[in-house]
Amino acid sequence: MSKRYITADFVYPVITSRIPHGVVVLEEDRIAGLATRDEVPADQLEHFRGIIIPGFINTHCHTELSHLKGRANTGTGLLAFINTVVRQRKLDLSVIQKAVAEADAYMWEAGIQVVGDICNTADSFDVKKASPIKYYSFIEMFDFLQDDKMTERTMQYLKVYEKRTGNGAVVPHAPYSVSPTLFRRINLMNTDMVTVSIHNQETPDEEALFRSGTGGFYDLYKGFDVNLDAFNPTGKSSIHYSMAHMDKTKRALFVHNTYTSAEDIRAAKAWNPEVYWATCPNANLYIENRLPHYQTFIDEGATMTIGTDSLSSNWQLSILEEMKTIARYQSYIPFDTLLKWATYNGAKALGMEDRFGSLEAGKAPGVLHLSFDPDEGDFLRDEVQVNRIV
Repeated sequence: MSKRYITADFVYPVITSRIPHGVVVLEEDRIAGLATRDEVPADQLEHFRGIIIPGFINTHCHTELSHLKGRANTGTGLLAFINTVVRQRKLDLSVIQKAVAEADAYMWEAGIQVVGDICNTADSFDVKKASPIKYYSFIEMFDFLQDDKMTERTMQYLKVYEKRTGNGAVVPHAPYSVSPTLFRRINLMNTDMVTVSIHNQETPDEEALFRSGTGGFYDLYKGFDVNLDAFNPTGKSSIHYSMAHMDKTKRALFVHNTYTSAEDIRAAKAWNPEVYWATCPNANLYIENRLPHYQTFIDEGATMTIGTDSLSSNWQLSILEEMKTIARYQSYIPFDTLLKWATYNGAKALGMEDRFGSLEAGKAPGVLHLSFDPDEGDFLRDEVQVNRIV
């Protein structure tokens, strides 16, 4: 089997320090090892200007909503956004699958190797079966906090779960949409060691609902003919409700976290040592015109990952563009930190770090060329692009 020797200004293994003039040794799509240029005959080297990194891990996406691109207005807030998506998501299956296929192809070209994908239906499964991307399917369930009224809907979700391919889990949608009874059912269904994702603290209305029984969810649910009169606020932030009902023996992936506090992060880490935090900056800006305060997560030692959310709430599905957005608005975060969020941390959150997320011998994480030198260039320039090598 012939080998390829890929070299650039720097090679970023991610879990160890970058290697100046490093070389990635490839056997097909698998990494045979790392070296430097003086260890390889010059005529065998493939030179790239910039850096070499592993494939990106997109820990939060909704590919099945790809057909809703541009249908929701920006800056309306989460409740108006939910109302728009719920009322517009049903279209002909062929239209949905065409949009999913286009999104899948785009993500592969954008260097995304693994996707944690939210599924309320099986609409995306045929595309995923044929994709070079590795998908972790989160079969997402909700009952609008209506305890003991989920039998028929639960059976529908079970049928979706049975159709999945590859890794995955049954997961709760969000604290404001999952009753204690449904949480218990979800916990019983996840018998293996899995990752359980949940949307978390995305809007002030979510906090108001749980802290004081106020906010806009009452009117939103009324519009769906759902009554919240039986709901009792906890007096605490919504993440405490989630933690009270989720299985703490599973990996937990909290998503968005726009209004998460240092106290919330500390409570989550004490509850479960395998807690991960997915940020989707462009979606947060699209919907709420707000970003999390990332320094809080850094100070608390939180393990951060990056997602794109869906084309219903984003302009594109690119982890590189998410990294650029974080750097544009909170530029104190070093590039090396962002890269770890976008690669190794995401792989670890999905339980796939043995295959993806870093440049290590024996792995097949995807190998990407990023067209800038971090010691000379500006990461935010438009011309900084990602190119897939394998």
